[in-house]
Amino acid sequence: MNILKELGNKQHPHVLGALDIFKYIGPGLLVTVGFIDPGNWASNFAAGSEYGYALLWVVTLSTVMLIALQHNVAHLGIVTGLCLSEAAVKYTPRWVGRPIVLSAVLASISTSLAEILGGAIALQMLFGISIPVGALLVTIAVLILLFTNSYKKIERAVIGFVSIIGLSFIYELFLVHIDWGEAARAAVVPSVPQGSLLIVMSVLGAVVMPHNLFLHSEVIQSREINLEGDERIRHALKYEFADTLFSMLVGWAINSAMILLAASTFYTHGEQVDDLAQANTMLAPLLGSNASNIFALALLLAGISSTITSGMAAGSIFSGLFGESYNAKDPHSAVGVVLSLGVALLIIFFIGNPFQGLIISQMVLSLQLPFTVFLQVSLTSSKRVMGKYVNKPWNTVFLYGLAVIVTVLNIWLLVSSLA
Repeated sequence: MNILKELGNKQHPHVLGALDIFKYIGPGLLVTVGFIDPGNWASNFAAGSEYGYALLWVVTLSTVMLIALQHNVAHLGIVTGLCLSEAAVKYTPRWVGRPIVLSAVLASISTSLAEILGGAIALQMLFGISIPVGALLVTIAVLILLFTNSYKKIERAVIGFVSIIGLSFIYELFLVHIDWGEAARAAVVPSVPQGSLLIVMSVLGAVVMPHNLFLHSEVIQSREINLEGDERIRHALKYEFADTLFSMLVGWAINSAMILLAASTFYTHGEQVDDLAQANTMLAPLLGSNASNIFALALLLAGISSTITSGMAAGSIFSGLFGESYNAKDPHSAVGVVLSLGVALLIIFFIGNPFQGLIISQMVLSLQLPFTVFLQVSLTSSKRVMGKYVNKPWNTVFLYGLAVIVTVLNIWLLVSSLA
């Protein structure tokens, strides 16, 4: 968010001490906010309540993918001074880059849909407001916060509160019975129970969100590290990985905790979560009678903060088509923001089952993901783009392998739905 950009724009000394790593902590934490957005909540609760521990491996795989991809796209921003959208327009044929970037705009709409819908569900839980009216209120609030930059005054408090709720899920693991041996096995051994592929894809899409790859490169490139020489670039590349690794591991722990709690709270009792309001009971052992209201408030703040993020990402993606960086006051960025939030709001008016809408929106993200990954890896593997900082051959193979895995899963989902 903007605070992270402001931090990034500060000048740093070229001689870095042991504590200088904290100057680079930031962009990764922005991405981590996406780990505990309404779409993630819905996907994780559905996974745990319907399949117990069985889908924990998806969170592990997604987190490994996210660490590699976020680290890689950050390299692009650090070395070139361009976000992923700008680099795609500048370095790829028009018929390749632009369609992929436009598909990323569609993915940002799907993301915004989940975030706005989550905020609307929270307003319904708190005040009994209907979903359409709640969605409209959330959208208006986010647009005001974005275009007035007033969100800078509250974003730390919002992220802090939502993070505390996320960490409370981890704490609660010590208050319920968890079969840690089975959980550890499920976290690393893939299994796809019958009928679970949609949930698998929604969990994957909820973690490795395409718009966050664009946004991470935008936040990183705003620091203009590429203008400060090779030594500064090398330091940034080194410490950025620590930021990404730390942030993504926090996200992995929170996502896994949600699935484990849903499994212990619902799966063991033969119940399935088909409404986010049900999930507040998971916080009851920790929060007692206040669980419902605190859960709803956390969901509302998660929805608002992640809608701000998805709006910024859409603005960055759209402005990149014109070779520009994100700036809320720039017409192209503004069009991207309004397009993403406006279309998402329109779709919400026609959604009959909000919880299922959240699940499907996250699955849509996984469908677009291979296009973004193939684009990103082709850019970071090009010496013309990256110069001497081009991907090592083994890294290129690994990253393309991740894209192939997501592609295969998508094809599997398509075949299964047609069968």
